[in-house]
Amino acid sequence: QVQLVESGGGLVQAGGSLRLSCAASGRTFSSYAVGWFREAPGKEREIVAALSWNGLATYYADSVKGRFTISRDNAKNTAYLQMNSLKPEDTAVYSCAAGRGVTITTIRYDYWGQGTQVTVSS
Repeated sequence: QVQLVESGGGLVQAGGSLRLSCAASGRTFSSYAVGWFREAPGKEREIVAALSWNGLATYYADSVKGRFTISRDNAKNTAYLQMNSLKPEDTAVYSCAAGRGVTITTIRYDYWGQGTQVTVSS
């Protein structure tokens, strides 16, 4: 199984940047797709970005496209979410998840981290 722990959240000003990290345990992490999700109070959890196990397929929500970049370093069992040009509406708890699926948009995320708070001030 896979255990995930996020870090890197915090308070930033609008227009600033943050880099979130997702540290994974388990030798099989490299065989899982990874996704970043966010959940703001009163809103449904939404997928922000996803990356296939081999790094060849990506998905980004329209709201973050061009601003966020998902990446992974399988040798370090770590996934990342680089967030640039942050907006107040990006404020949420961000969680990473791992799973498998036939396509990048049909991943079943079986493993979840606890989340890290990202707050963007205006």
